[in-house]
Amino acid sequence: MATRREADLIGERDIPEDALMGIHTARARENFPLSGRPAHPELIKAYAAVKIAAAKTNHRLGFLKEDVAEAIVRAAREIEDGTLLQEIVVDALQGGAGTSLNMNVNEVIANRAEEMLGGRRGEHLRVHPNDHVNLNQSTNDTFPTALKIAAIRLLHSLEKAIADLQVAFQEKERTWSGVVKIARTELQDACPIAYGAVFSAWAEALARDRWRVFKCEERLRVVNLGGTAVGTAIAAPRDYVFMVTEVLREVTGLGLARAENLVDATQNADAFVEVSGILKANAVNLFKISSDLRLLSSGPQAGFGEILLPAVQAGSSIMPGKVNPVIPEAIGQAAMRVMGNDQVVTLAAQNGQLELNAFLPLLADALLDSLSLLEAASTIFRTRCVEGLSVDEAACRKQVGESRAVVTALLPRLGYETATEVAVAARDSGRSVIEIVLERKLIEPADLDRLLSANAMTALGTK
Repeated sequence: MATRREADLIGERDIPEDALMGIHTARARENFPLSGRPAHPELIKAYAAVKIAAAKTNHRLGFLKEDVAEAIVRAAREIEDGTLLQEIVVDALQGGAGTSLNMNVNEVIANRAEEMLGGRRGEHLRVHPNDHVNLNQSTNDTFPTALKIAAIRLLHSLEKAIADLQVAFQEKERTWSGVVKIARTELQDACPIAYGAVFSAWAEALARDRWRVFKCEERLRVVNLGGTAVGTAIAAPRDYVFMVTEVLREVTGLGLARAENLVDATQNADAFVEVSGILKANAVNLFKISSDLRLLSSGPQAGFGEILLPAVQAGSSIMPGKVNPVIPEAIGQAAMRVMGNDQVVTLAAQNGQLELNAFLPLLADALLDSLSLLEAASTIFRTRCVEGLSVDEAACRKQVGESRAVVTALLPRLGYETATEVAVAARDSGRSVIEIVLERKLIEPADLDRLLSANAMTALGTK
């Protein structure tokens, strides 16, 4: 294999002649064979957007020649559109606060831009990774900025996925509002409730998630780009510091703003912890809902058997005819991972020291993984489970008829003592509460039907 010779602070080494990466990337690949996967694709694309904004700003201020700036922008856009995405190869987990990712991006852009201007990869005669692509920047301001851009973009996608899932539950609320079931508290029979109310509670929890996720963008829109190494903007011209975030707004279309205190924004990662907590709340709701559906669909003959989930695959390699609630189970696993990621984000953020957090690559990996997982989970949950589920009306009717807990709905008419007598009589005789109430003529049949109707089960109080 033909090679080229490159040098850095450590020494020299051979790089494949046709490689877009350079010596820093090569060393990082050797040093960090940890997770076996590159950084999140959205982080890489966001990093390219940061490089585009920096090149445009440097050109407008006269720090880069027009042809060099244009070549950098074109090369960075090839990362953004996915053409060169596979060239960003350093491991997602890496020492150095993200310097290896920054240099991987710098080297790929520089070599591609060099090529566009008629040079050869690795020459750096026209475009240099540090002097041109990284001009007036540091890993310490570009990495957190790219992370915030990536997170905001994923938040937008997640918000839509949650909204779609919420709508799916609202549609089930309307469809099954006329079915009465037995509610359960502490896994014991409780009072009757309409299935519309059950679906509405799940939809309402998701509505809160949707609003919280929407508000997360406000926590992330303040960036430290221009702060360079420690937030003091050392080695960067003042004009660049004040212009680059405005250009980044143009490039991304996001409402980004330069932090008033760049030192704070460079060393502190609490905003990411706050957002991760919101994502954990969404994961908790998804787990609760998916767990409820697993329980309500259990059996179906020897379990609750109230909900009929879509059959999406055979459930057993040995038990013929078995179908498992695999989608709710998968959603639960995704939710658990997000909860674990939240702890990772917390630990990474708290371990920042003095003017920089060296654990941002780990934080980024966990946070962006949570965002992607939650979006995928919401979409899969909706399309492969919720939209196709139904309620077994006959099973619900049977359970309402057989449960002594239905007597709670009759309290306003019977009073606690009489209602207790009815419940005890039903228990001792093995007959239903409804049979005993009608036999003793405690309530007229028409009134009984009204008290146990879906409307009565969803009304706020009694008349």
